[in-house]
Amino acid sequence: MQRKNKSSEKIIDASKYKIAIVVSSFNKDITEKMLDGAIAILEKNKVKKNNIKIIWVPGSFEIPLSCQKLAQTKKYDGLIAIGCVIKGDTDHYYYISSEVSQGIMEVMLKFSLPIGFGVITTNNLKQAQDRSSNKCNKGGEAANAVLEIIESF
Repeated sequence: MQRKNKSSEKIIDASKYKIAIVVSSFNKDITEKMLDGAIAILEKNKVKKNNIKIIWVPGSFEIPLSCQKLAQTKKYDGLIAIGCVIKGDTDHYYYISSEVSQGIMEVMLKFSLPIGFGVITTNNLKQAQDRSSNKCNKGGEAANAVLEIIESF
């Protein structure tokens, strides 16, 4: 059962915030839906369309470098990382999942820049589809998280 976080449901005036979203094009059918969820949350919280930058990268492994490049510009109040890693028959899943998580965390801490973590790791396509649906969209949750962190500073 998923727990609802009441504070992330609060609508804020984020019209002054600049947010960049780094999205993996691998498993694009999933990540596009997560991107839509993130944008919907940002717009619901009044982030202006021209204050949202979207960067597409080949896969989840490339997300940390793009986050780092964006952080170096000092133009953004927060970032959102969106990717989808689905477990296969080899150990590749474990390496990618671990390195992406660690890389994003390192960027966040090095630059003191909030990054909403929307990189899902699933056992199968069905789980990925469930986590990118309108009912449970992890991209939207990552957008809520980054806004909540920005607001707390």
